[in-house]
Amino acid sequence: MSASASRPLVPEWLTVPDDADALAPLVWPESATRDDDGVLTIAGVSAAQLRAEFGTPLYVLDEQAVRARAREVREAFAQAAAAHGAQVRVYYAGKAFLSTEVVRWVTAEGLAVDVATGGELAIALAAGADPARLGLHGNNKSVAELEAAVQHGVGSVVLDSVIELERLAVIAERRGVVQPVLVRVNSGVHAETHDFLATAHEDQKFGFPLSSAPEIVARIRELPSLRFVGLHCHIGSQIFGTAGFAESAARVVDMHAQLREGGDVPVLNLGGGFGIAYTSVDDPTPIAELAAGIVEAVAAECAVRGIPVPNLAFEPGRTIVGRAGVTLYEVGTVKPVPVSDDLTRLYVSVDGGMSDNARPALYGAQYSARIASRTSDAAPALARVVGRHCESGDIVVDAEYLPGDITPGDLLAVPATGAYCHSLSNNYNAVPRPPVVAIDGGRARVIVRGETIDDLLARDAGIAHPSQARVKEPND
Repeated sequence: MSASASRPLVPEWLTVPDDADALAPLVWPESATRDDDGVLTIAGVSAAQLRAEFGTPLYVLDEQAVRARAREVREAFAQAAAAHGAQVRVYYAGKAFLSTEVVRWVTAEGLAVDVATGGELAIALAAGADPARLGLHGNNKSVAELEAAVQHGVGSVVLDSVIELERLAVIAERRGVVQPVLVRVNSGVHAETHDFLATAHEDQKFGFPLSSAPEIVARIRELPSLRFVGLHCHIGSQIFGTAGFAESAARVVDMHAQLREGGDVPVLNLGGGFGIAYTSVDDPTPIAELAAGIVEAVAAECAVRGIPVPNLAFEPGRTIVGRAGVTLYEVGTVKPVPVSDDLTRLYVSVDGGMSDNARPALYGAQYSARIASRTSDAAPALARVVGRHCESGDIVVDAEYLPGDITPGDLLAVPATGAYCHSLSNNYNAVPRPPVVAIDGGRARVIVRGETIDDLLARDAGIAHPSQARVKEPND
C-alpha cells in the first residue's frame, strides 16, 4: 500500500473552515475562549500567561471541568441503575491520567478509582483514597503488587489468569484475609475502534474466554481466601454509541445467570471506553444516553432470564479527564512542502511531539490544533503539526487547517489531551517530560512537576556529578 493510500493527503472529514481561529464546541473545554486580544484562555487564564510562568510544552487541565464531568458521569449511571432497582459504582480509570490531585478531585465527587500497577496504587493511596474503593487491574500483576493490594485492603482484584488466581489465594491465606475478586472475561464483541484499543476479542492478552468462566469461578469458590463477587468485561476504548456495549452485556449476563446457580454473583462490571471528540466531526454519545442504553440492555437480558439486575460497575477515564486537557506548544519552524502538483502542506514543528503525545504514533489518533497566542485573518492553509523527535512518524496533528501566516514563536494549542498523553509520555531523544498545570478559580498551579535535564542526568549511573556534566545553555 502506498503512503498516500494509507494516509490521504487531506482526510475526507477535514474541510476548510470558515474561521481557522474558531474553537470546536465539543472538543475544547467549556471554559476555553479568546480574550479581547485573541489569546486563548482556559478557565480564565491566558495561554500567554501560562507560557510566561511555566514554559512549553505544557499540559493544562481545567480542574472544575474534571470535577463536573465526574459528577455528571456518576449521576448518569446512578439514575440509570436506580430506574431498574440496582446500585452502581463508578470507578475513575486511573490509566487515563493519574496524580494525587486528580485522585482527590474524583473521589471528592463520589468516584472510586481503578488502578493497574503498583505505581498507580501508590499514587491513589498517597492521595488518601479509601483502599476499599480501589480496584486493581492488570494482565501481569507482580507478586509484590498482589501483596500490596491485600496488605492495604484493596476492595477488588480483577483476575486475569489462573496463575494470578493461585498466587493471590496464597497471599490472602497467609495474611489471614478473604480477598474479593472479579473475573475478567472476553465477550467476543469486536468494538469499532483501533485494533490496539479493542480488548474483548478472543485473540489478545486480557482476560479469560467467556466459556471458561464456570471453571475459573468454581476454583475461586473452592478457595477460602478468595471471594468471587462478579464478572468484568471491557470491550475497548474510544467507542461511540451503545450497540457494542449492549451486545457484550447480553453475552455476559447470560454467563452471570449461569454462575448464579452455584452461588452469589453480586456485581457486574462492564468497564468503560466511552469516546470523546478529538475533532469537529466527532460526535460522542451523551453520557446520559450511554448510561441509560447500557443499563437498559442489562435489565432487558436479566428480565428474559428472570433474574434481578445485579449491582453494576463502570470504569470511565478518558470521558472524565480527556476534554478538560489542553497542551500548549511553541512553534519553532514552519516549512512549506509540496505534496502534489496542486497542493502544498505546511509542516509546523513544535517543541514537543511523540514524547508528550504518543497516541498519533501508536494508534493514528487524530487531533485538532489552533493558534493560541493570537487570531489571524490569513487564509487557512493545510498543515501538519509535527514534533522535534528523530522519527518521521513524530506527528502531533496529522491534518489541520491553520492560518497561513503561522510563524515561529506562535503558541499552538492542541485540545482533548487530558487522557493518555501524560500517561504515555516518555524521554525519547532525552527530552524531559512537561509539567501538568491545573487551573481553578483563575489561578494556575503545578500538580505534576516537569522534568529537567538534571533529572535525566541524575539517573545516569555513569555520571558522578550530573549537574556538572550538563551542557550549559548560552544564558546560564
